[in-house]
Amino acid sequence: MKFFINYFLITIFLISISFNFVNAQKIKGELILGMNATQIDGDEVYGYHKFGLNTGVGAILPFGKHWSLSVETILNQKGAYQNESIELDTLPTPYYNIRLNYLEVPVMIHYEDKQTITGGIGFSWGRTVGITEIEHGIKVPTTTLASPYKRDDINLLLDIRFRIWEKLKFNFRYAYSIIPIRTRTYTNSAGNSWERTQYNSLLTFRLIYVFNEAPDLTPKTVKEKKK
Repeated sequence: MKFFINYFLITIFLISISFNFVNAQKIKGELILGMNATQIDGDEVYGYHKFGLNTGVGAILPFGKHWSLSVETILNQKGAYQNESIELDTLPTPYYNIRLNYLEVPVMIHYEDKQTITGGIGFSWGRTVGITEIEHGIKVPTTTLASPYKRDDINLLLDIRFRIWEKLKFNFRYAYSIIPIRTRTYTNSAGNSWERTQYNSLLTFRLIYVFNEAPDLTPKTVKEKKK
């Protein structure tokens, strides 16, 4: 755990130093707090019914007039939830409940329009730091950090941000695993078996406070400066 935290901090530091040499603009900092609505595709449970935290810090590295690179270190909680079985059996509830905790590093390229709307695309690498899986009200003892879920999760990210007040922004992000997090074999009551590969799918809603951001030079601001 300590190794990965140090690795993330060193990565952010080295990228920041590199951009300082090639970019006269100041690096911006981010405080991030939000929530995920998540599901796992391929787990025979449907809907974004599991909620979790998405929180951490980040750095924004501008280059050019409208472009920037961002790097984050976040705690990202994923999973899936269904209270009752689709077949309405009498087994204990919840029918299925899994929490996957990741320490994650998203890296994104952003395009900003007039300091109001920002769109971005990128990838993230996450390392599992905690798993709890419950089926029919009973914790699955074989689910550990070592198996059956993969320790690493790589995601494609799509991101849009809106300024809502000065340096405070609202952020919506969609994330989807580009490699399976698990392959599982299911068997029904009739004895039929099938195999499914599983992927994390997230809808994320966050508030981001940006430090060291230049003020928006609106026409009103420019007029006041001339006075």
